[in-house]
Amino acid sequence: MAKAKTQYVCQDCGHTTPRWAGQCSGCKEWNTLVEEAVPSTVKAPVMRGSRSVGGDGGSGSAPRMSGAYGSTRPQRLRDVTVAERHRLPTGLAEFDRVLGGGAMVGSLTLVAGDPGIGKSTLMTELGRGLDGHSLLYVTGEESAQQVKLRAQRMGIDPDGLFLFPETNVEAILAAAYDLQPDVMVVDSIQTVYRPDLTSAPGSVAQVRESTAALLDVTKTLPTTTFLIGHVTKQGSIAGPRVLEHMVDTVLHFEGDRHHAYRILRAVKNRFGAANELGVFEMREGGLKEVGNPSALFLSERQFGTSGSAVVCALEGTRPLMVEVQALVTGASYGTPQRTATGFDSKRLQLLLAVLEKREGLRFSQTDVFLNVAGGVRLEEPAVDLGVALAVASSLKDVPLDSGTAIVGELGLGGEVRAVSRIETRLAEVRQLGFERAMIPKANAKGLKAPKGLEVLPVRRLAEALDLVC
Repeated sequence: MAKAKTQYVCQDCGHTTPRWAGQCSGCKEWNTLVEEAVPSTVKAPVMRGSRSVGGDGGSGSAPRMSGAYGSTRPQRLRDVTVAERHRLPTGLAEFDRVLGGGAMVGSLTLVAGDPGIGKSTLMTELGRGLDGHSLLYVTGEESAQQVKLRAQRMGIDPDGLFLFPETNVEAILAAAYDLQPDVMVVDSIQTVYRPDLTSAPGSVAQVRESTAALLDVTKTLPTTTFLIGHVTKQGSIAGPRVLEHMVDTVLHFEGDRHHAYRILRAVKNRFGAANELGVFEMREGGLKEVGNPSALFLSERQFGTSGSAVVCALEGTRPLMVEVQALVTGASYGTPQRTATGFDSKRLQLLLAVLEKREGLRFSQTDVFLNVAGGVRLEEPAVDLGVALAVASSLKDVPLDSGTAIVGELGLGGEVRAVSRIETRLAEVRQLGFERAMIPKANAKGLKAPKGLEVLPVRRLAEALDLVC
């Protein structure tokens, strides 16, 4: 018997090599090459638009729409007709916000998150709001009885919710063409497989080809499909990087399993704004939407404590006000610690260097701890000034003004740079009852501040320190 041919496939980028190596020559990552059998060049036929996928078509098959991805031949741009596409409300206002106003019909969305964060609960919630629409829930990790128990606990029992415990992609496609649901959920993409491939479920080849097959049925019917994806211990989506390129929308479901609040963040969206954010609260009966997350994140704020600053970040189209807490103490060991939760630790080191070089504040013998309250992760540079002032406040042990919100990007020269959509941020600041807002001086020109809000424009970090510390 001839020896089966194998190859080594990178689990991050999909690069193949005939021999094992410690480092992938494609993406330069270490220890990502896994041995897989070389797939046969003869593949089983996939009859798109038929009830019997991968075999002889049966009666009752749904005809394939001509040109699921476009015309069968090249067309001039002016000759391309654009059909009106509508959105499907999910019944979850926060979920619709992140998607850009609802789920687009004919779209493929990937929902990724840590184990136990509530991805399956979020997808089950769709059955509550999709009245009059059918939902096919394909479960590859749980039995139908387990999903039924979760739905009962959440009080969900609609007639249009169909459960299908299956991992074979061909059977899933056949069920989709037979039922033709308005919404389809696949839980999860790492568990499904194509039988014509010899690699194991979850491998690069299986994830790529399974996603391609599900993408085809999504565009052909059309339906709205959600794929649940796993993440690695580094926080990236498990599987090949091409998975994120194939789907229309990528959503990250974030949060601490030890806290009740969950954040749904869009990192890619072909039908709406990227970096949009939705907030949910995990309860025994399911997920509850949080309509005003700024007030929620500031509800437990302590007054008169040094190292606390309130910043206004912009997540997509939504202004979000959160508390930044800093703690500066004497170093217990030889090397000072720099620990940040909800903020980039490298960015924190950069801001500490600016404080040392430009303002003469010394951190060489101190530990610096930074925390963003509420489990939010801040990535926007507009929170730099607030972080720097919180650290300086803790070092001097002088509380900041509790009625002042801080907005501004900090440059390496100690200058405070302008930020985008300043009027939207100030409207949120005033709505939550703040009396003053510190903003970059470049944003103050021609600014129409809300009534009752005092604006404190600053050009440099030294001016900000003099005003609040």
